[in-house]
Amino acid sequence: MQVTYTTNDIPLQTRRQYWQEVVSKTYYSLDLRFPSTRDFNARLGAWSMGPVSVSRNIANGLLYKRRERHLLSEREESFLITVPELAEIRFEQDGKVVHCRPGAFLIERSHLPYEFSHQDPTALWCLKIPSAVLRARISRPERLATLQFDASRSVGALFVDTLRLSGERIEEMDETARTMMGKHLIELLAMAIESDDRVLTGHSSSVRNGHLLRCEQFIRARLDDMRLTPQMIADGCGISLRYLHQIFEGEGLTVCAYIRNQRLSMCDALLRDANCRKSISEIAYQWGFADQAQFSRNYRGRFGCTPSEARAISRTANS
Repeated sequence: MQVTYTTNDIPLQTRRQYWQEVVSKTYYSLDLRFPSTRDFNARLGAWSMGPVSVSRNIANGLLYKRRERHLLSEREESFLITVPELAEIRFEQDGKVVHCRPGAFLIERSHLPYEFSHQDPTALWCLKIPSAVLRARISRPERLATLQFDASRSVGALFVDTLRLSGERIEEMDETARTMMGKHLIELLAMAIESDDRVLTGHSSSVRNGHLLRCEQFIRARLDDMRLTPQMIADGCGISLRYLHQIFEGEGLTVCAYIRNQRLSMCDALLRDANCRKSISEIAYQWGFADQAQFSRNYRGRFGCTPSEARAISRTANS
């Protein structure tokens, strides 16, 4: 899906209400505060790329506010990765304030109130990722909200370059290519985030978080292996089994629960992928679930619906 909105042909007296509706439709429910001048101009292009959606938002100075009441009717959490061009943006969430200039990008969490603003006209690239999709690649992504990352060099720059280029080439790609590009953007984003030292340090010691990150990477690379056990992980990462359990207990879950949740997230991504033609049992088996009944129980416990219901909802939404 690809759509473009512009205020050019909208009467001045209804322009602000129109743009309020456009923004909420593209991202999620938000309140907008417009500049004091009557004139307001904006343009937004948005398109879906498999599991993610990409947009380019060009507008005069604006304030976007996500309030508690906006969260009441929304079940699915998402993360918004925002790349500013032309002007600085201000972002406030969970008691933290960030000023993000061109040459960086920041991460916003939809399930917490926030305030986002820019005083000057600017252009924003935005990548919207469902929480379940991002969690399948990055553990505990909520800890990344309000962090800004370098987009001027290395993998961060490659991620932003690819995001921009995808917008220029989107009309040339079919649905399969768009889906692959969406997954590629997620991988580049994850690489950019994992290369940042702050992700290693977190709230615990840098050594412990370094071990945790390596264990998570080891697990993700072997999720399809039904023989994957805590002992195999400990041996592969060069730590004791006891220390492995301590690391994950510090994060509030067991090793086996982490493995199960990651497998469920991978299954969920495939169930919601319109291009996936595999049966539910094939998807479950692919990601390490030998017992389909157990998989269905675990899936419902985590996502609140059965695998078949999730697939049906996704197909209805994409039809």
